[in-house]
Amino acid sequence: MIYSEKVMDHFQNPRNVGTIEDADGVGKVGNPVCGDMMEFYIKVKDNRIDDVKFKTFGCGAAIAVSSMVSEMAKGKTLEEAMTITNDDVAEELDGLPKNKLHCSNLGADALHKAIENYREKEQAPERKTGKKAGKKGGEECSCPYCEGPLEGLEEVCASCHVELVRCDECGKVLGKDADKCPQCGATKVRI
Repeated sequence: MIYSEKVMDHFQNPRNVGTIEDADGVGKVGNPVCGDMMEFYIKVKDNRIDDVKFKTFGCGAAIAVSSMVSEMAKGKTLEEAMTITNDDVAEELDGLPKNKLHCSNLGADALHKAIENYREKEQAPERKTGKKAGKKGGEECSCPYCEGPLEGLEEVCASCHVELVRCDECGKVLGKDADKCPQCGATKVRI
């Protein structure tokens, strides 16, 4: 597999790695098939991304993509940053091997989720949890892998595409392949 010089540079010298403790927006995405996980943190000032940091668990391409997305987003208005596409990221890196293009999807998606999280907080200042989630029976309901919102029980998380089920005992959401519920320890789950 051959990577461009830019991919290698951003992999070996990633920019903007870390977290922002008092982030205005946080976005997490993951791909359970390849195991890549990305988390983006943004600080917003005057409708612009003043600072951006990321944490990535994954392959070299995933790290390079996260680094490039952070560079592309810094200083942009929220609207401009929301227009960053997967293709833009791959193009800025002078291409990615076909089997690594999914990494560029994750980077742009994580940034967009951070911006959506910021906007959600701005629209509902009384809700400071930082999590975007649906409600089920009065309690928060989110994907256990990426914390994406779930409306009712979906068979597959819309954000990270993990197959999901509910625990028979406590009703919490868990991955279909889980052998026991991480919340209550029950070993029997609905399929």
